[in-house]
Amino acid sequence: MRLATANKLTGATAEKGNLSWYYDPLPTNCVADWVCAGGTGSGYPDFAYCPGPERGYKNLAVFYQACSFDCLFCQNWHYRLAATKQNWVSPMELVEAVDDRTSCICYFGGDPTPQLPHALRASRLALERNKGRILRICWETNGSMHPASLKQAAKLSLDSGGCIKFDLKAWNEKLHIALCGISNKRTLENFSLLADYAKRRPEPPFLIASTLLIPGYIDELEVSSIAKFIASLDSNMPYALLAFHPDFLMTDLPTTSLQHAERCLKAAKEAGLCRVRLGNIHLLRDEYQDDWI
Repeated sequence: MRLATANKLTGATAEKGNLSWYYDPLPTNCVADWVCAGGTGSGYPDFAYCPGPERGYKNLAVFYQACSFDCLFCQNWHYRLAATKQNWVSPMELVEAVDDRTSCICYFGGDPTPQLPHALRASRLALERNKGRILRICWETNGSMHPASLKQAAKLSLDSGGCIKFDLKAWNEKLHIALCGISNKRTLENFSLLADYAKRRPEPPFLIASTLLIPGYIDELEVSSIAKFIASLDSNMPYALLAFHPDFLMTDLPTTSLQHAERCLKAAKEAGLCRVRLGNIHLLRDEYQDDWI
């Protein structure tokens, strides 16, 4: 199995994480922006400051410089270079970045999985300091963490009105190993585990799935299998199909075509899902004329 030396991380603990962070004005370009509280006002007034997009508020975006996968198509591979210049941040330093216009914290990367104890610690401190007001805890992840840790993250998001976004990269395990260097068994098991949590809070959606449409690899057959799996858990679960652009070790591929995306969208709906959308549509091209849409 492929081992990514760039993903190795030493020294991270619950009290220090290797990361960077920034503010992202809401509504933001998030996998869940079409259904989440910050992007739509879903869950207002319990989990959102207004009944529509939270304009005037912001997300504290926390980028962890490590990952438990080694994807050939990594869209955020630049962190691998930054990881050699470690930027240690304590949970309290993150908490101090939360001001009265911060309505959510989102952990991504890389992936929060290798440094999840740090993210859990920061989240609890932030919620305690901001008790009595809306502050959602959200995650964007490959879902490979230990189930016990995932349950802790799930409770924080469920109680705060946040969401967990799982990137379901492929259905076929051999294909997943070829593309990501690791099996998808843990990810699928963890996604099934969270489906039960999602039933406890229908709105705003607690669990959202996404898949990157990689030409020649992730086609309508793969998407149909993933969608059938999701629909077997909850046919109303949001699922985003994202256009691919060539990056990292897959720069020889074209961007996703409009025709490819439309076939996958149709396959996901025919598999039984009610809430499916195309993302990154500005990247789509016409595969017959090779023109940008």
